Amino acid sequence: MTKITGLARALGIVLAIVAGFVAIPGLNIALALVVLGLVAGITMPDERFIPVALYVLFLPIVGAALGNIPMIGAKLGAVATGLALVAAGAIASALAIRLYGFVKDDLVALTK
Repeated sequence: MTKITGLARALGIVLAIVAGFVAIPGLNIALALVVLGLVAGITMPDERFIPVALYVLFLPIVGAALGNIPMIGAKLGAVATGLALVAAGAIASALAIRLYGFVKDDLVALTK
């Protein structure tokens, strides 16, 4: 499973970079990035949870700042936005898995 999630993470990062510079017709880039992030987040270790959550918060700010660079800023901003979408998908699935674990533990505690 870690090979699949690692591949999804790598594909998400590469797609975010490529889509920032090249238009890909016929593909909903945002949806693809979020889905790849969702898959990548399935095996996210606990020590990566906070850094990835910070990526979700700060990459849009970085993208807005990069947007001010003449000629290439908009493309760099699009890359940062794409990376934020991958990270948001990863955090969403990792958070759902953790919440499921909390609820399961709480229900098991009720039976004791």
